[in-house]
Amino acid sequence: MAVDKKDDLDINERIDRAEDYVRDNKKSLSIIGGAALLVILAYFGYNNFIVKPQEEGAQKEMFAAERYFGEDSTKLALKGDGNHPGFEEIVNNYGSAPSGNLAQYYLGMSLLKSGQYDKAIEALKNYDAEDDVTGALALGGIASANLELGNTDEALKFYKKAADWDENQFTRPLFLMKSAMVLEQKKDFAAALDIYEQIKKDFPTSTEARDIDKFIGRAEAQVTK
Repeated sequence: MAVDKKDDLDINERIDRAEDYVRDNKKSLSIIGGAALLVILAYFGYNNFIVKPQEEGAQKEMFAAERYFGEDSTKLALKGDGNHPGFEEIVNNYGSAPSGNLAQYYLGMSLLKSGQYDKAIEALKNYDAEDDVTGALALGGIASANLELGNTDEALKFYKKAADWDENQFTRPLFLMKSAMVLEQKKDFAAALDIYEQIKKDFPTSTEARDIDKFIGRAEAQVTK
């Protein structure tokens, strides 16, 4: 099949234009290429010389603080024991590492346990959720801290966020229940009743469903007054 001379000329013309563009813009293209290379090298350097060493350090330091957290030794979990750092120091030293981010979660929950509610809210808001469970628990922790501070509306908002975070059988019924109890505090018994009935229907095997009929009866009594 013969090649159309017009098409051949068009192709040659495009090639010539491309070559002219490269020649005329050689300096600009070199700058762009150099900038792209610098971005790649910076990313590689950041991950290999900052994040990776930080992660290794954070993992080594986390062990003792996590153990103290599990034992409810809140002060030691926060401040350390003199030989091992607590979550406050780990977050300060390794905040950009994945384990440093997890330490942020533990820091917030430890502050919540110790009654430092404003600091707990700040720490938990800075946690970048690594999984569905800790993500929901962090939001629930923010809600609980607000409830302790008397911020009922804010507590309800974050309990609802925690309940909606993931459709699992642990955190969703837990925070639905807490939402309903806050609604009762706000005298919104009809909304609380709806949630109690939802727990009974959707999560019948959950811990929250064990005594759910008692809560349903109490809310119903208030609604029918």
